[in-house]
Amino acid sequence: MSYQFENLRLEKGMYGRGGTSFTQTLEDLDPSEAYRGTPVEGLDAFQRQLKRFGIRVKGADSDQVETFFHTTESSVLFPEFVSRVVRQGLEEGGILPDITATVTKFEGMDYRSIASVPTEEEKKLVPVEEGAAIPETSVRTQENLVKLRKRGRMLVASYEAIRFQRLDLFSVTLRQIGAYIGKMHLQDAIQVLMEGDGNHNPAETDALDGGLTYDALLEFWNKFDPYTMNTLLVDGGAMLKLLRLKEFQNPLTGLNFQGTGTLSTPLGAKLLRTSAMPAGTIIGLDKHYALEQVVGGEVTVEYDKLIDRQLERAAITSISGFAKLFTGASRVLKLGTQN
Repeated sequence: MSYQFENLRLEKGMYGRGGTSFTQTLEDLDPSEAYRGTPVEGLDAFQRQLKRFGIRVKGADSDQVETFFHTTESSVLFPEFVSRVVRQGLEEGGILPDITATVTKFEGMDYRSIASVPTEEEKKLVPVEEGAAIPETSVRTQENLVKLRKRGRMLVASYEAIRFQRLDLFSVTLRQIGAYIGKMHLQDAIQVLMEGDGNHNPAETDALDGGLTYDALLEFWNKFDPYTMNTLLVDGGAMLKLLRLKEFQNPLTGLNFQGTGTLSTPLGAKLLRTSAMPAGTIIGLDKHYALEQVVGGEVTVEYDKLIDRQLERAAITSISGFAKLFTGASRVLKLGTQN
């Protein structure tokens, strides 16, 4: 039985269509819906092309990098393979999903978010009498634009150096590149949480004169009303100080960490450690209301160079930015010097 994907013509120009990724272009030409009830159901358009050319990208028996370049058409698939594996590394183990309320896709470099900043009077839960006006919530666009930043790494390798490497092994390097890009995006997110996005909305900061205590943490938690402090971002030093508090040494906390790898606090907040945090600083936030991530398209690779096997210097980039949603949904706690 012959399938449509086996006769699809692949060409370099499929990457240059504005606002449409390579996979989306493939899907338009070869919709996955047409394969329901067939042996290739469950594969997307790109995966069907890998099957067409017999390219195995995973496992100990994965093919060598040069397999992509056996034909002119199969070489067109290589940039998308690189992009997908880098994106996998960007997403694996990353904590951005744990601190962002929403993700917005935006084509461009300058984005204007929205905000709702209620007054203390508007926050009050007042009854609405018959015939009386209903309290209002004002939503407006932010005064200043949120700038998106391009983050990336340069892949430096000759084709001769990698052509005989297994794709599974090569993927490890690509995932590491993705993880590095993800960490740079995380640093941008932390900066916005602390300093704001340029719209006069930095987080309020509490400073401890002495060492970190559980009572101080409770006071910090109590300042989040009407929000809920459900996430704590810490660096390694702050993590150690927290774990030395006797309230954090509950056996159930240890069992949860051993079973899931996730540390929770006695306050119910998820504890996230990252080296992207400034030393001696804790950020508390309500992940449902604090931060918006703005994504400028997919992971981008220099497809011309990759297709033509000019890998000496091929850029891999990702564009992302962050907007502060509700200022009160995040706060900063500066730790004192005492243990």
